[in-house]
Amino acid sequence: QVQLVESGGGLVQAGGSLRLSCAASGRTFAGYAMAWFRQAPGKEREFVGGISWSGSYRNYADSVKGRFTISRDNAKNTVYLQMNSLKPEDTAVYSCAADLLSRIPRTVPSEYEYWGQGTQVTVSS
Repeated sequence: QVQLVESGGGLVQAGGSLRLSCAASGRTFAGYAMAWFRQAPGKEREFVGGISWSGSYRNYADSVKGRFTISRDNAKNTVYLQMNSLKPEDTAVYSCAADLLSRIPRTVPSEYEYWGQGTQVTVSS
């Protein structure tokens, strides 16, 4: 079992920054891939970025490349999403997810076994 708790969401103006955190508890955090997904109203959940168990491999959706950075601190059992140059279209509920069967992050939501409750990010124009 893995429990995930996100924090750091909020309201920000376009061009601003936010840093999301996802604290994990339960199974050994360093052993599996983590990812961030987001879901806007009326839209399907989409992959934002993922990080391998060691942190050496990261992948991102094209829509956030160059603006968002995912990182992890295995000593603190936490994964982060630094979001810069935010746009109104980034508005969504952001959720972190854990994939215990893979050390490399996958992009399909159904591959992930554990999810946090989500945190709202709203970007005003």
